[in-house]
Amino acid sequence: MFASDMNPARDAGRFSTAGMVLFPVQFTWLYGGRNVAVSGSFNGWTELVRMSQVEGCPNVFKAVCAVPHGSHEYKFLVDGEWRHDEQQPHKNAGEYGMVNTFDTRPVPAEVVPQHQLSAVILNQAMPRISEEDVQAARHQISAFLAAHTAYELLPESGKVVALAVDLPVKQAFHILAEQGIPVAPLWDFGKGKFVGVISASDFILILRELGNHGSNLTEEELETHTISAWKEGKAYMNGQVDGHGRPIPRQIIFAGPSDNLKDVALKFLQNGVATIPVIHSSSEDGSFPQLLHLASLSGILKCVCRYFKHCSGSFPMLQLPICAIPLGTWVPRIGESNSRPFSMLRPNASLNSALNMLVQARVSSIPIVDDNDSLLDVYSRSDITALAKGRAYTHNLNDMTVYQALQLGQDSNTPNELRSQRCQMCLRTDSLLRVMKQLANPGVRRLVIVEAGSNRVEGVISLTDVFRCNSKPPLFRRDCNTSHR
Repeated sequence: MFASDMNPARDAGRFSTAGMVLFPVQFTWLYGGRNVAVSGSFNGWTELVRMSQVEGCPNVFKAVCAVPHGSHEYKFLVDGEWRHDEQQPHKNAGEYGMVNTFDTRPVPAEVVPQHQLSAVILNQAMPRISEEDVQAARHQISAFLAAHTAYELLPESGKVVALAVDLPVKQAFHILAEQGIPVAPLWDFGKGKFVGVISASDFILILRELGNHGSNLTEEELETHTISAWKEGKAYMNGQVDGHGRPIPRQIIFAGPSDNLKDVALKFLQNGVATIPVIHSSSEDGSFPQLLHLASLSGILKCVCRYFKHCSGSFPMLQLPICAIPLGTWVPRIGESNSRPFSMLRPNASLNSALNMLVQARVSSIPIVDDNDSLLDVYSRSDITALAKGRAYTHNLNDMTVYQALQLGQDSNTPNELRSQRCQMCLRTDSLLRVMKQLANPGVRRLVIVEAGSNRVEGVISLTDVFRCNSKPPLFRRDCNTSHR
């Protein structure tokens, strides 16, 4: 496989990434050639990864590889000759000659800002629009949202599920699984009002607490441990207590049916939530509230797409390819600094590692890829409710793989339309409008950006990415600093 004058495969057969947390990194060769490949310590020097020529840039080749944490060396094989990129960090590796180097170190998600792709990708000529066109589109969207209300999000028919706050946690877990919902508002009969929500994120934290050897919560206690007791314990864990050491209850985030969609969207962005209850009360003091609907950003985006359906051609910004817009989280390229690690997992990774990644990176989903880094599936926070089947949550989460966990939620009774929503994809060349239409479908919260043909993961775009303020001027004129959800 390798040239005769360089045989880095001396450790072949001893390198494996099974179960490791992997981070996709884009390698780029800018200096031409006919056949270009890359290899390095990240794959044990045992494989040559072919690099694809970038359309419109005959001298540019790229490849995306999944690498584990640590310091790595790599080198390019160009038309049978081993070469390194002198413009990137490099060193003399003795018998291997000059090699390029890079690090993938764990970076706290709350410290490092999310990586945004530049408007110029690999020196490709990107479509350009004037600042006036950008302003016009954003103004139209903002004006539309301000002129319409949450009442328009209500379906003609449907059901909403609310849970009593004194319900045992275990019972709530099973109800969410049986109803196929990731979140439910909480009703306090003593106070006569809605006091919060319980979501898949709560169950992830509970299962991590159960797996903690120093935990005060046991599996048996889930039979009697109420939702309200869990919420109090969660407040103590997060340090949300007053001067007397009492837990400070978090106020429920809700919207009224007459609230305009701009304000509702801002509530999503500012609070980092995926669902907001729409609650109506005919009395001034808020008594006798009625739960009308569980609003989502996809519902708001659907209204926006419907509005632009017949006039999108008047707004050039909507026709731009997503790679020309600072939108979403993308695989970082070698040599880029201050980029947030982009995580993905193999199917044989432990479920515990997936849950830890969801919590620590504060993301809602993780791409699951094969050995070629091609997309297989997505593990999301909401998938945790599938563990209610057969009480699978009682098993050691280090012994269960991500693949096994996903299989629990994909039985023969799952409707085809729900299965298809699990793994929605798009291409870097897709227009912003097309991406918006995909994200407006019910149940779709993010799109995985893949390479055409190979389905190699290149990035992720979420609903909040489309709505949040990630450029100037912002989509909404108020300040809205939110983390990636």
